[in-house]
Amino acid sequence: YAASLVFYMQAGFAMVCAGSVRVKNLQNTMLKNLLDACGAALGFYTVGYAFAWGSSYPGQVGTTTTFFGLSNFFLTNLEQKAFWLFQFSFAATSATIVAGALAERSQMLAYLLYSTALTAFVYPIVCHSIWSPTGFLSSFSANPFLGIGVIDYAGSLVVHVTGGQTALIAATILGARKGRFREIDGKNVAENFPGHSIALKTLGVLILWFG
Repeated sequence: YAASLVFYMQAGFAMVCAGSVRVKNLQNTMLKNLLDACGAALGFYTVGYAFAWGSSYPGQVGTTTTFFGLSNFFLTNLEQKAFWLFQFSFAATSATIVAGALAERSQMLAYLLYSTALTAFVYPIVCHSIWSPTGFLSSFSANPFLGIGVIDYAGSLVVHVTGGQTALIAATILGARKGRFREIDGKNVAENFPGHSIALKTLGVLILWFG
């Protein structure tokens, strides 16, 4: 049930992005949100889960401190498949947060490769560090950070800061959308690119709120 609620937030992000772009980019933006879930499934199934949770499970108290896991690749010898589904939904959410920052300014193949790489390598390291009982920042590890460790109950750091920082880096690399600025009297003036549907944006916010 919890995994379903978190995964349902994919629909919320899709609606927010869809309502925030111009009509000509609507189909492209919606497809990118679908690719988030596809890329995340590939990345987190193959190596992402192993790096994030290899040989550990929720409620366990860590006996050693590690920077990433090294077991359960391709979900081998993993008994708790439901837990993988729950963690996958968080990984996919971290990836789809970036969709808004890349709206109207990235190629489809590049976006699929990004979402796969983020959920296979970047997000799992952050996840392992804080949520895994053997993570070096975890409050459940044998040697918690500053003797206290980090507690992230719902992913504000693991999921949202990871996605937000990635979005900032991506936006910096890609720059502004084509036609966003034009020169007037030697100054760059921003063109207004209004989203095409307030209704979709409102629907998306309510879905995210519910999730």
